[in-house]
Amino acid sequence: MSGFHYMKKLFKKRWRRWRRAIWTCVILLLAGVAIWSGQSMKEQMKHLLTGPTDKRPLAVETMNYLQIEEDKEEDRIQQQRAFMQQLNKSKTKKNVHLRTSYVCGVEEQDMGRLSADGVYELMNRNPLWQGRFDDHGDVWLEQTVSDLSPACKRQAYMSVDMQGNLTLFDGPPEEEKVLRTFFQLDVGSMESSLPQDVVKQLEEGIRIQDIEEYNSVLSTFSDYARDMSENVMKRNP
Repeated sequence: MSGFHYMKKLFKKRWRRWRRAIWTCVILLLAGVAIWSGQSMKEQMKHLLTGPTDKRPLAVETMNYLQIEEDKEEDRIQQQRAFMQQLNKSKTKKNVHLRTSYVCGVEEQDMGRLSADGVYELMNRNPLWQGRFDDHGDVWLEQTVSDLSPACKRQAYMSVDMQGNLTLFDGPPEEEKVLRTFFQLDVGSMESSLPQDVVKQLEEGIRIQDIEEYNSVLSTFSDYARDMSENVMKRNP
């Protein structure tokens, strides 16, 4: 009977090791897919550069964007690989946290104490999560969501601050809890072009309840964004 228990214990130990290796391979495979996507970006850039000359200025701008995105993806893969290497060396359970970054707002959630296998299981179910260790040795799993956080959906407002900037506020604008500043508005042009009630609504604060409203308001007033070069000229006559 003791021999049976020993073999059972040995099998469990080996199975944990195999399972960790399987999860590592799965995550690395996903990273490989991302690298392949990066190669596709390179092909797009080549096509843009060798395309018709009348589209070349736009092509160069797009190429720069693709290059930045490719560099970001390569950095993300390298960071993920370094995190997994450090996680593989871990022998004890770690405090694990989930950080979700929204277009507006951030939420953090404690996931409890997990072993390396437990962390890998979470990442295997959520392959877009990015892992890192903080200075205390805790594990942070991070994700980005193209939406407003639940808190923002409850109390976000779009309005104008004292400097004439289109601003996202946490609560009514008069409370001055700034979440994000976008750009300075050409107030004169806006007031002469838009209906008075629309301008008044912006001054009082436009309630933002979802990502569609957020994008709609941002798009509408971006037509009246003051040119940055104009601001520089005004500061440096």
